[in-house]
Amino acid sequence: MKVPFLDIAGAHAEIQDQLEAAVLRVARSGYFILGPEVEAFEADFARYTGAPHCLGTGNGLDALILTLKAMGIGPGDEVIVPANTYIATWLAVSFCGAAIVPVEPLEATHNIDPDAVVAAITSRTKAIIPVHLYGQPADMDPLIELARQHGVHLLEDAAQAHGAGYKGKRIGSFGEAACWSFYPGKNLGALGDGGGFTTTSPELAERVSMLRNYGSAVKYEHELAGQNSRLDPIQAAALQVKLQVLDGWNARRQAIAARYLVALSAAGLVLPAVPKWADPVWHLFVVRHPDRDAFRARLEAAGVGTVIHYPKPPHLQNAYAGLGYGKGAFPVSETLATEVISLPIGPAQTDAQTEYVIEQVLKLA
Repeated sequence: MKVPFLDIAGAHAEIQDQLEAAVLRVARSGYFILGPEVEAFEADFARYTGAPHCLGTGNGLDALILTLKAMGIGPGDEVIVPANTYIATWLAVSFCGAAIVPVEPLEATHNIDPDAVVAAITSRTKAIIPVHLYGQPADMDPLIELARQHGVHLLEDAAQAHGAGYKGKRIGSFGEAACWSFYPGKNLGALGDGGGFTTTSPELAERVSMLRNYGSAVKYEHELAGQNSRLDPIQAAALQVKLQVLDGWNARRQAIAARYLVALSAAGLVLPAVPKWADPVWHLFVVRHPDRDAFRARLEAAGVGTVIHYPKPPHLQNAYAGLGYGKGAFPVSETLATEVISLPIGPAQTDAQTEYVIEQVLKLA
């Protein structure tokens, strides 16, 4: 049997007619920049997350950059970010000219450690960016309190957490704002690049709305030095279709994860730890193995697709060599990078495929 890491085409097959109708509707509408399709998706996704405001952007990285700029963050400011995350979180800070202040994750959850954030705050700290990694929410309450105490912005990187819950409430409106990626492989993925921003602040929404559109609210009147980063109407229409099935698809991921957690408890792996207050949506199911690369090779030979999220932390990437962090600077993040492996999970994965993955992991771990 062959089990792909993620079968996007298989999931799309369930809603192919609706997706094609949505694309055709946009093609015939005459609205190709912003317009009613984008506005409809923004309104529905805002309601879904519980945030009063949502704006679509060209991609998830742009959403982070625009939001940081709208918060007034720039040179001379510090932004606290996880050391264990996809590099986009760091890049957004770099593009604003602010200083990156990395902190270690909690080893159990791989998410940002609030105690490490406490130790990293200085008089120059302007924002904290927790990442809801793998679709599991970070512990927000202590971060909300820290942000309040120190008068800093709290920006959620929710790129992998569409529909995830924290203490009974959906991610998207805990901090001042949350940024989303609609990359095709996400739980809520477009047919190409796309991103979004949700916020509880009307002032922040107004600034991001202008910044994504050349700094303009009125055509040819430019109040801010903005950029061009607008969600495409075709992508908005496709996302509208997929938003209707998101909860059902997330439930399938949750069922697979529940099966893995029980069946793989005897495999000798480090399995994901889920706090009682967390309701993850399992964008990724990440386990740890001390000889990860050899284990992965055995799984691949058996037809089980895997991916490493992520093989090298940002501080060891050439892009950030100038920060001066060498090996050993963030030992928890570095250890995770050598041991993590993501097992297949997705809404199109069959029970038979899940059982085959379990069988092979138990045999080959």
